[in-house]
Amino acid sequence: MLKLLRSTLALLALVTAFVLPAHTEAQTKPVRFRVIALAEPGQGLHQGFVDAAMAWLEKTGAAEGFAVDYIRTTDPINDAYLAEHKVFIQLNYPPYRWTPTAEAAFKKAMERGTIGWIGFHHASLLGKFDGFEMSPFFHEFMGNISFKSYIPDFATGTVRVEDADHPVMRDLPRTFAIENDEWYTYDQSPRPSVHVIANVDEDSYTPARTVKMGDHPVIWTNTHYKARNVYFQFGHHGELLQNPNVEKLFHNAIDWAGGK
Repeated sequence: MLKLLRSTLALLALVTAFVLPAHTEAQTKPVRFRVIALAEPGQGLHQGFVDAAMAWLEKTGAAEGFAVDYIRTTDPINDAYLAEHKVFIQLNYPPYRWTPTAEAAFKKAMERGTIGWIGFHHASLLGKFDGFEMSPFFHEFMGNISFKSYIPDFATGTVRVEDADHPVMRDLPRTFAIENDEWYTYDQSPRPSVHVIANVDEDSYTPARTVKMGDHPVIWTNTHYKARNVYFQFGHHGELLQNPNVEKLFHNAIDWAGGK
């Protein structure tokens, strides 16, 4: 029995010597900056994307030196809170239901360029929803668009890069597929009001779909604001981050929005 115990302890020591140092180093790398991740809890299919994105953020942050503060409402947001962070990631939260204080602080930060912003999917859910009026600021910030329709039964589509030189597109192919997403449509293209980085080829939808808008930007930035900001229309399910191109986009966006 004693011999077995000694053998077990020796094996554990050997395993520890090879495994723990790398893990410990990853977890204790100095925090260079803090990131806000805003997402509503319990949003059905969308929760899978939030869970996957949070796991990815925690892993990436531990390895690269940023910490993530996960908030589920805009209640904590004010000037002081935003000032403590370098990047604001709107993972799954619409442009309504913001507190007046939060919206005013965010607008000021975008105008002054004091924090970078990355928005996914729900950030362009613009219109009258759940009894809330559309925010004039978010309407303008997102390109003067209003939500019109979407593909509820999903489709895989080919994204076509328009600005391959943008830092968010670093090391990305000129076209790549996004699998099984909802593909929002709007009352008009945001193109006249924003800088379009990529669009979706609606003729590539698999299966073919009839919900289309013609000129269909899906990645863009509003260059009228000093803050570095980028919007990704996709972000519906957890499998999305298994796509290496999406993972690269997310990584590039954090680097760029964070000032790198």
